[in-house]
Amino acid sequence: MSCLVDKSRGLPCRDNLGGVKNIYFANYGDLTEGSGFTVDADGKITSWASADTPEFFKFEVKASSSLEQTITASRENGTLFYEQLVTMVLPKQTPETSQQVHDMAMGRPHVVVEDNNGNFLLAGLKFGCDANGGTIGTGTAFGDLNGYNITLAGQEPLPAYFVDEALVTGNLGAGVISDI
Repeated sequence: MSCLVDKSRGLPCRDNLGGVKNIYFANYGDLTEGSGFTVDADGKITSWASADTPEFFKFEVKASSSLEQTITASRENGTLFYEQLVTMVLPKQTPETSQQVHDMAMGRPHVVVEDNNGNFLLAGLKFGCDANGGTIGTGTAFGDLNGYNITLAGQEPLPAYFVDEALVTGNLGAGVISDI
């Protein structure tokens, strides 16, 4: 593997938006790095192997949700990894949502974040993402959040892969929370 930069980059047009539209979860182990998917020349996952096709579960989120990736490197140790932090805000507490949040926190799912530009980014590909904090609250005033604010973190050897939209939306699980 080359460690040399081999392409230039100009300043892009101002046609970009911040924020997250949806977050999708696949249970840990439904994806395996290196076997089970194809990456194109641009570094985007374009297909799953039929044996590794994951089932995704979609969560619509509010504006405060995000994916942040921190580059963590040590010159002394010769190491490099990416800390992936997913923040998910879900309005309105319900019994079924509380159960799904608990189940998600007990596991270490693979997480796909759909941003407001239509990009799908896969966090926790190799090691999954662990819930590392958050709150479930009623709020104080009428305008406060009554719901969930959850953070999930993953540590990966590579930044989150871009994923073809159809690979995620074409494999949605049938279960939908009925009390929202």
